[in-house]
Amino acid sequence: MTKRDEREAMARATLEGSSAALARAAETLPEAVAAAAGKIEEALRAGGKVLLCGNGGSAADAQHIAAELAGRLKLERRGLAALALTVNASVLTALSNDYGYAAVFARQVEAVGRRGDVLVAISTSGASENVVAALARARELGLATIGFSGEAGGAMAEHCDLLIRAPGGDTQRTQEVHIAAGHAICEIVEAELFGSEAAE
Repeated sequence: MTKRDEREAMARATLEGSSAALARAAETLPEAVAAAAGKIEEALRAGGKVLLCGNGGSAADAQHIAAELAGRLKLERRGLAALALTVNASVLTALSNDYGYAAVFARQVEAVGRRGDVLVAISTSGASENVVAALARARELGLATIGFSGEAGGAMAEHCDLLIRAPGGDTQRTQEVHIAAGHAICEIVEAELFGSEAAE
């Protein structure tokens, strides 16, 4: 087998693994994804907002989902109130320095979260200390809490009104399911809030 053949085999195996994880997600997650979209839609209709957080690749997913809501996914419509708590370097470094990294999201939830808002917290392990702390603080303040985790759920499970557990064990497969589920949520929310306008 040539080097090119080896690379192509690795690429095929990765893409097949992703496809299999998404196929399992399509069987197991529609109910949870639809319920999460319903919670977010309800909050936005009532004038609330969506806060999102996560670390590393999950931070990127939080920002990605916030962008789809604040911008648009498929329909040309007004922006929706969505804010990733991962993007302000001054806030993140100040809070890490003053309170420790475990508090970086909980403190921001306390600062900008209000009863009727939704916190979407993303952790492939379900055990990220700062994500769990943010969920706990959100619950105390009366926010709805939605989690994205791996199959086990981890410590965040007990703090979530709704938990989307990605099937499979690999971090990268979990992340791929998370962003697909995030896109599905955004598409549902957009269609429910603005579909009638697009049809006119």
